[in-house]
Amino acid sequence: MKKALSLAFAIIAVGVMPVIQAQTPAPDNTKSNRVDPSNTTMTAGSQKNDAADMQITKQIRASIVADKSLSTYAHNVKIVAVGGNVTLNGVVRSQEEKDSIQSKAQAVVSGGSVTNNLKIAPPK
Repeated sequence: MKKALSLAFAIIAVGVMPVIQAQTPAPDNTKSNRVDPSNTTMTAGSQKNDAADMQITKQIRASIVADKSLSTYAHNVKIVAVGGNVTLNGVVRSQEEKDSIQSKAQAVVSGGSVTNNLKIAPPK
């Protein structure tokens, strides 16, 4: 009797598990990209294998990641350099993070420009 009851609970649990997993949304920003088209104008695919642009992106990324006061959101912003011009996309936690990332990018870019399309996440 106990084995049959255990088996019945196991079958029910296995049957319910896919439903629970299906209700958990995947962690991505697809929805915000649809709402905010500026987040899709410059993507990683826009950046070619130009050595100077790759170096700019690398330096900006290193500067951002080295700043441990920034949130995980800030550490994961998109940085796209094309022809010496940089576009920043993504979500940060505050205006201070947005400004900090822009100043880090501006410090690396000498002759180009920085377009700051970063958005501030709503408070939790």
